[in-house]
Amino acid sequence: MTSLPENRPPRISEDDRDTAVRRLQEAYAEGHISHEEMDGLLNQALTARTHDGLAHALASLPAEKPATTSTIAVHGGRIRRRGPWRVPRTLKVESAYGNVRLDLSRAVIEYPVIDIELQLGTGKAKITVPRDAVVEFENVGTGWKDTHYKPARRSRPGGPTIRISGTMGFGRLKIRHAHR
Repeated sequence: MTSLPENRPPRISEDDRDTAVRRLQEAYAEGHISHEEMDGLLNQALTARTHDGLAHALASLPAEKPATTSTIAVHGGRIRRRGPWRVPRTLKVESAYGNVRLDLSRAVIEYPVIDIELQLGTGKAKITVPRDAVVEFENVGTGWKDTHYKPARRSRPGGPTIRISGTMGFGRLKIRHAHR
């Protein structure tokens, strides 16, 4: 029986690999690498077995933008964001009572995945997402009414993923896609 070396580097996880692929795709989309470079680097990232192999595939990329987190909190009253506003990577929305309305249809979205965490007591929340967005909301706990969401009929691929999570006491969460 052969023994394994004790200081063998740990294998990378699928999340690590997915993050590397996302960074390569972003670098290509931003014009930092050519199509041929992306193909070669994607091959390296997808076949890498260690963190060193992944780091080698990402070495020529510019530094990753730091993830941003913002919190909008009110005790009572309404929260409203619409028009051209910059959406952080993670947005926390907290309200004891009052209505929340977030319109992301004309917002500046710089990240492929946006996390919106709701902590609402009473009141309703309405979130309008871009037409081509993918919406995930399985992690929303509602105390009174279920979440209302109707997926877009026709959407183009390549839009951001909007992940909504959190808890709502008394009120309903409505999610809709923008018409234009």
